[in-house]
Amino acid sequence: MLQGNSRVEDIGVGLIGTGYMGKCHALAWSSVRAVFGDCARPRLVHLAESTPEKAEARASEFGFDRATGDWRRLVEDPEVDVVSVTTPNQFHAEMAIAALEAGKHVWCEKPMAPTLPEAERMLAAARRSGRVTFMGYNYIQNPAFRHIVKLVRDGAIGRLTQVRIEVDEDFMADPEAPFYWKSEASSGHGALDDFAVHALSMLHLVAGRADRVVTDMSKPYADRPTGDGGRRAVETWDIASVLMRLETGVSATLQVNRSAWGRKGRICLQLYGSEGTILFDQERFNEFQLYRARDPKGEQGFVTVLTAPHHPPYDRFCPAPGHGLGFNELKVIECRQLLGRIAGETDCLGYSFEDGIEIERTIDLAARAFGADGWVARR
Repeated sequence: MLQGNSRVEDIGVGLIGTGYMGKCHALAWSSVRAVFGDCARPRLVHLAESTPEKAEARASEFGFDRATGDWRRLVEDPEVDVVSVTTPNQFHAEMAIAALEAGKHVWCEKPMAPTLPEAERMLAAARRSGRVTFMGYNYIQNPAFRHIVKLVRDGAIGRLTQVRIEVDEDFMADPEAPFYWKSEASSGHGALDDFAVHALSMLHLVAGRADRVVTDMSKPYADRPTGDGGRRAVETWDIASVLMRLETGVSATLQVNRSAWGRKGRICLQLYGSEGTILFDQERFNEFQLYRARDPKGEQGFVTVLTAPHHPPYDRFCPAPGHGLGFNELKVIECRQLLGRIAGETDCLGYSFEDGIEIERTIDLAARAFGADGWVARR
């Protein structure tokens, strides 16, 4: 078992929730040692779901030793060293805090919580516990994005002048799609925190935090069918636009839409600098475009860069350039960064609760700006 922050041979894993992201976590825990070879060996100890029957079925599928319909039993398990929290947003705070108070490390899916006060309670619990916390911002682990950050910091496109980020999907584009938890106010603001947190995880790394913002949000559909012949009013905002002035003085815009027909997993990042431009689209996340104004006039143009073994840690998965990684591979990279933090490594890329709270504060700032119907500055 894990003792403190020392390097160990194995680590006991507990998983709460087995939906889309729960399965993704399970795959990452199962693959990380084989892919990287230089980290603790995860032991899949305990799995929790909403019912004992569902927990037993998923534990058998995912390879966990034990299963429970009560997540509190998992948190109390002495063989569990680290807990993956992959449940709907409104349950993150209670589960993460309980795990930390039980002395467990926590890997929590985004966002931290539906409200800033809840996220602050999570941070306070993390500080009291001394345990490692890690947020599920896997898109920053993309070898392409990692290289983009390096290019910006090395001055490849000069001084940043503007950043634009658009995040779009169409899973809520159908007005007759049934009402479910993402349309409940208890889940948060809507696209602003469900989606925008991923964009902000990228923005904070490449350009810095927002200092002042103005926000607009909208509901494309007022209600949705409930499945029993009725309809229920939508309580969250599926579209949001945020205009930001960053602390660095850079202008930035963020637009998010959960009802954008034709968009499947789009995070479009546009970085404009004094000496060039970088373009990246998550739907084509094994490549990015680079324009350098310093190139000869007759040769200027966007160059497409394909990810390859010299964009680490691509090389841990594939020895050949241009073959491409996938969504689940990003979670394996994130898992390795978490294990590195637990082992005491200091150069791991990722957001702890200490770092992640800044994203939550930016979301809160944007939500307050919408309520104020004008510009609002960071407190």
